[in-house]
Formats: sequence, C-alpha cells, structure tokens
Amino acid sequence: MFSAFSWQQVTSAFIVLFAVIDIIGAIPIIVSLREKGRNVNALKATLISSALLVGFFYVGDMLLRLFHVDIESFAVAGALILFLMALEMILDIEIFKNQGPIKEATLVPLVFPLLAGAGAFTTLLSLRAEYASVNILIALALNMIWVYFVVRMTGRVERFLGKAGIYIIRKFFGIILLAISVRLFTANITLLLESLHR
Repeated sequence: MFSAFSWQQVTSAFIVLFAVIDIIGAIPIIVSLREKGRNVNALKATLISSALLVGFFYVGDMLLRLFHVDIESFAVAGALILFLMALEMILDIEIFKNQGPIKEATLVPLVFPLLAGAGAFTTLLSLRAEYASVNILIALALNMIWVYFVVRMTGRVERFLGKAGIYIIRKFFGIILLAISVRLFTANITLLLESLHR
C-alpha cells in the first residue's frame, strides 16, 4: 500500500480537498451558529465527517460499479461540480443551496453539507482517477486535523485573519480549484474519448 506513497500526490490532493472543504470560508457560518446559541462540537464534527468521507471513499466505488459508471465518467462529472464550486467562491454567488430540514448545528450544516457534502464526496472519487488511494487518504486525514483545530479555535482564527483575510483566502483557493477542475476534466475527457474509439 505504502509503495504508492508520493508527497507530490499528497500535496496536490490536500490542496484540492482544502479548497473543496473550505473550512476557512465556513468560519463566519460557525461564528454565526455559536452567536445564536447553537452548540458546535469540534471533535464530534471532525470524527463524523471523517467517517462519512472515508466510508464513501470505499463504498462509492462499489456504488459506481452497481450503476455501471466508470471512474473516468465520474471524474468528468466531479470536475464540473468542482468548476461550479470554484465559481461560487470566486464570484460570491450561491449555486448549491442548503434546504435540508435538520436544524442541529454540529451535524447540519457543519458536518453536512459544509464538511462532508456532495462536493467532498465527488472530489474523493474524482481524485481516485489520478492519485493512489493511500495519498488521498493521507491528504484527507491532514485536512481533518486542520478542520478540527479551525473549528475548535474559530473565534481566534477569525480575529487573526480578519474578514478581509478570509475573503482573500477564499478567492485564492477558488482560482486554484477552478484550475484543478479544468485539469481533471481535460485529463479524464481524453481517456473517455480514447475508450470510445477503441
């Protein structure tokens, strides 16, 4: 398993997941939840999110086979989702609306859809088309450690970065995510077209 380990892949996967999960961009939401008296448990949120994401990372592949969808097709679909998420971050528009009925703050909206949402699920499976599983899982674990500390110290992080700092970081990672989505799309659409011509 560890023979496929690559720092380059871990770093790339970490950056993609960092941009998709976007815990820095979620800080104002977490602060708002706490101001309304809604409890947010950092450890519980991190553990549940990690379990959901790792579970989907393995079971998602079986689901794809069940529906006869290959990983390249899913990666192309994932690239389109990442593209739309990047547009949200760059243009300050809302494309994906959270209209779920559950109101408990740790689970909704923090765990789902902010941490373990459709974007993160799609990204994990899309990354499998390019990177070794061990590298994606290490990148995910590093992201979850980061998420835990940010959620736990939300107030301090917000005071340190300021609203302008959070805004700039969100824009920067929006552009990175846009570039990654284009690369993911072009790499996998090429593989799909080649398979059609065989």
